[in-house]
This record gives sequence, structure tokens and C-alpha cells, in this order.
Amino acid sequence: MRFRTAIHVGILLASIAVVSSASAQAAREDVVWARNASGPITLDGVLNESSWAQAEQVVIVYGENAGDPGSGWKIEGGTANPDDPVTATLSFLVEGNQLYLGADVQDASVGGSDVFNRHDGFLMSMKDHGLGVYPAPIAEYLYSWWYPEGPIPLPPGYPPGFIGSWATFPPGTPRDSTQIANWDAVTVVHGLANADSVADTGYTFEMRFNLTAMGYDVTQPGGDIIEWGVSIYDCDWLWPLMGNVSFKRVWWQSPWGNAIWYHQVQIHARPDVTVSSGPAPTVAPDLTITETAAAAPVIDGQLSDGIWTDPNTYSFDIRWDDAALRQTYPSVGPYRSGQFQPTVAGGTALVLDPADATVKMAFRGDILYMGFDVNDQVVQYHPDFDRWDGFLLLMNERGVRGPDHQILGRRLGFQVASDGSALAQDYLTTLVAANDAEIALALKPGTTVDTLGTQADAGYTAELAIDLKGMGYPPGLSAGTLYLGVNHLDGDSFIPTTDSYGTRTWWFREYEGDCCPAWIYLNAGNTGVEEIAGAAAQYGLVRTIGNPSAEPRIRFSLPADNRVSLEIFDVAGRLVESRELGIQPAGVRQVDFGGSNKPAGVYMYRLKLVDPETGTLRSALHGKAVLIK
Repeated sequence: MRFRTAIHVGILLASIAVVSSASAQAAREDVVWARNASGPITLDGVLNESSWAQAEQVVIVYGENAGDPGSGWKIEGGTANPDDPVTATLSFLVEGNQLYLGADVQDASVGGSDVFNRHDGFLMSMKDHGLGVYPAPIAEYLYSWWYPEGPIPLPPGYPPGFIGSWATFPPGTPRDSTQIANWDAVTVVHGLANADSVADTGYTFEMRFNLTAMGYDVTQPGGDIIEWGVSIYDCDWLWPLMGNVSFKRVWWQSPWGNAIWYHQVQIHARPDVTVSSGPAPTVAPDLTITETAAAAPVIDGQLSDGIWTDPNTYSFDIRWDDAALRQTYPSVGPYRSGQFQPTVAGGTALVLDPADATVKMAFRGDILYMGFDVNDQVVQYHPDFDRWDGFLLLMNERGVRGPDHQILGRRLGFQVASDGSALAQDYLTTLVAANDAEIALALKPGTTVDTLGTQADAGYTAELAIDLKGMGYPPGLSAGTLYLGVNHLDGDSFIPTTDSYGTRTWWFREYEGDCCPAWIYLNAGNTGVEEIAGAAAQYGLVRTIGNPSAEPRIRFSLPADNRVSLEIFDVAGRLVESRELGIQPAGVRQVDFGGSNKPAGVYMYRLKLVDPETGTLRSALHGKAVLIK
């Protein structure tokens, strides 16, 4: 992705990168801030309000990677070497609970037709967080010059039409007041659409999304994260048809509107981030794992080595039908995680023994270690994928691109074998054969492998070690970003067979090409204290220590003395506690979250840092704590 910096022009998305003193942590390429506008935005396609000049911008260019892990581009037809690759500058603002998108598209040939792909326009997706369905379903927004039912050919100057969640098919059908209130746009073409007698220079539009209708609330104190994606279609030299005609598109993270492949953009917004509030706040990885100092485990499946109880080992649970647990997953994990029950033996029987597993992650040097502790009363081997007992580890391989130029996802699977060992599947077999991975499984006492369900089992444990160099990572984890999802497969068979079933329950990502992996930073060579202490010269570094726990702590860095206050909000955005922490000296500070007087749940917090001399707000640091009892 090409970000605009002070070296170029405008305000840079790169300013939201998380800074780390450990190793060269790459800036997140899937996030952008939508600042609060200083006044109303008029949809006229001109972008002349002063707020647009202060908005965060992203530049997307055909043939260039717009950011890992999901971005790509594709020729849909015509010449394979287009002479007019599209360049689009996207700007983001919010006003109230409305998201505004400003687009300035450079294009020498603007227009469309009745054939899909042979048109210009924006195909967008937005996850609906308001339905209470997990993973959250998506809504499609297509704003383009595609008119499948005419007029054919499109007359010169014909405007783009609306297709999707807030429109009536076919495009051009008059929209009602509710549709317009929930999604609207106005475009200005710089030239003449659907006429190539004179070259165009492009088009500009202003677009508005009603976030309330999609279950978001960026006006609450902690703001919100909008899950979004965009694919930009570009058709050139079709009016009239010329020899160098081309149909192509480029996308940022997600290529489709009615389905989500690969990944999705996070648009962050909250009330205190305005066009005049200074540099945009940092956006942390979904998860940071600090390198363990524990000895490398013996891969025997037993989970008896010290690494599995090391404080730097991250642990989370996966359980079938546990909505409360899902809400504790980091960042937008609750909206990406989910479950599915396929048809087994002709039906979907009652799940009598729900999947229940604890997954552990640690790394040392170039090796990623995964531990799996599964409680299961019916441990079985079955060749049918829908009836496996096992796991899928969904990772993206560094340096390998798929057919859409996206960083390639890999499926590393294993299941319980008929003899109670680990049976590697999918790409894990390749890694094991190359000595880049090792897998072992151990049955818990009293457990036998069968497909009858006549004996109550206890479950199994497993250990997996992956040399990340075998997944394209350079030695020393100089590129320490890991894109990861975990899917737990649980098959239970009984007599009669119609009582048998299989389930899949996943953390962030169901399959390797799906939306969306967790963005994980592998923090090599530091403990949490040293990492923050090394960056104490800047504001913006905050970490929740012991998360989740009964007594989380908040660790943060100060480059100078500050008067500090702590505000804690529940998941509904209600202020539940406000504490003055007094003047805190420069350096690394730590305070207790204060969990003894609060119920278990997910909380957002804000640390306000004020100049003790002038009373001026210097910065506000935001984080999340998961309190368990």
C-alpha cells in the first residue's frame, strides 16, 4: 500500500503504526482512522469541506499490493497489460454515527455496460454487528456503472447506480427514503462517462454510510471498529470498443461484497479522534506474544514442559455454543469467530458432548509452539472430514502469493489417528516431511479411540512445533507478524448412527482463504517491561498485563511527568469507574485495573495524560481488559 507521508502529500495512515523497540514491527496494513469532522459534510462529490484535508488517506493502485494479508488485484478480461492502471485515493471521516468515504479516482476512461466486470465502480462489504449472529454476516454495497438491464449502451454522462443492501435491483430503480438514509453518494466525473472520444481524468465521489443500521456506534466513549472492504473496478476503452480494452480490479483486503475472502479492513473511530486532535492514536496488533525464555518442549503431546505454564505463553479457549467466551476474544475476534454443524449421517443431531479445548501459543527463536488440551467424551478417528477429532491451524505463508496476488493462506491440519497418535493433514504433511514441523498427540488416561461412543473418554492433548522459516519467515523473525486462525473439529459417533454429529468451532478464521486471521505480533527478544521501557520517549504505548485474569494490571510509558486519570467503560460504552492517579513521573508506570469490585466481563479503559503545569491534555491511551472470576 502506498501511504501518503510528509515526504509526499497529506496525512499518512502510517502514523497509526504501533512502535516497538524490540524488532522491526511492521505497520498494520489493514487499519485506518476515520476522524470526526469539524462540521457537516454535504454530499456533492466535490470534497471541498475543510475536514477532508485533514482526513486519513489510503492510496490504492492497480498492480500494487494494497496491504497484507488480503489485498490483491486481477485482470478480468481484455489486454493483460492495461495502459491506464487505476489510482484511487480514499479518505475517511465520521460525523455523528455516519461514516463518510471520499474517493478521488484517476482514470482516463470512465463508464460501464450491461456486463459484470466491464464497468467502473466500487464494490464494498461491511459486516453487520447489529444482528447478534457470529461470525457477523456481511452487507454488500456496489456503487458502479454496471447496469445489467440497460439502457444498452449506456448514454454518455449516465451516472453510477446503487446495488446491494440499501438498494432495489436493478440499479436505476428509485430508492426510498430509508435506503437513502442508510447509504447515499454523489459522483462528479472529470470528463464524460461512457464516451472515449476525449480522455477523462477520473471521478470523485462522496459517500455516506449510516452506522447505526449496521450495529456500530462510534459516538460511545470507546468508539467502535467498522469491518469493511473495497474492490475497485476499472474498465477502459469500451466506448467505443478499442483494441486495448481492459477489465480489471484492485482491492484492499477483501475482493467481494457478498462474500468475504482473505481479510477485511478495520476502520477505527471514536469521539476524541478529530481532524484537529493531532496524530492518530496507535492501533495495536490483535494480539502480541512475547518470546518465551522457557526451554523448548519435547514434542510428545503431553503438555508437561515448562513452556506451557510460562507467563509469556498465550492461552485461549474454544467451546461450542459459548457466546460469552467468544466475546472475550481480542479486538474484532468476537465478530469473526463462529461455529458450524455439518450434516452427518443424514442430519444434524443434538450435540451431546460439545467441543471444549484450550489452545496455547508460544515461540522461541524461529519456532512457533502450539499446545492443545481437549476435553472430549468421545475420541474417535474417522476419514470423513466432517467427523474428525482434531484442529486446523490457518496461517499465511510469507513471500508466497496466490492467484489473486494475495499472500497465500495455508491449512495445517491434524486429527486423532486410529492408533491414538497424531495424523498430519493438508500442508502440515509438507512441513513435517521437510523437517519444518513436528506434531505429537497423547490420549488422556482412560481414553480409547473408537467410533461407537460406548465408553466415556477424557480427551487428548497435542503439541505442534513449526519452524517459521519453513513458512517463509526470515531467520530471527525480522518480519514478526503472524496471520493466524484456529479451527477445532469435534466428531462424536454413537449407536444408532443417526445420533452422530460433527462440529467446527473457530477462533477468528474457519479456513485458510476466509475472513479473517488474527493480526499477531511475535515480539522477539523482550519482556513486556523492557519493550515499553525502551519506548518511554513517546506516548501511546499501553499494555494490559495478565489478560484475562481476576486482577489485570495496566502498564504504560511516559516521556515526561503527567497528571494521569483512569476511566473504565463496560462493553455498552457506559462509564463504570473514574480514578485520579495523581502526577506520575516519566518512565514505565503500572496501575491495578481494580477487578475485585467489578463483575466478570470485557472492559475498555482510557488513560488521560495531562500536562501538570498547564492542564492541557497531552494524550489519551486506550486499551481493553478481560476480567474473569
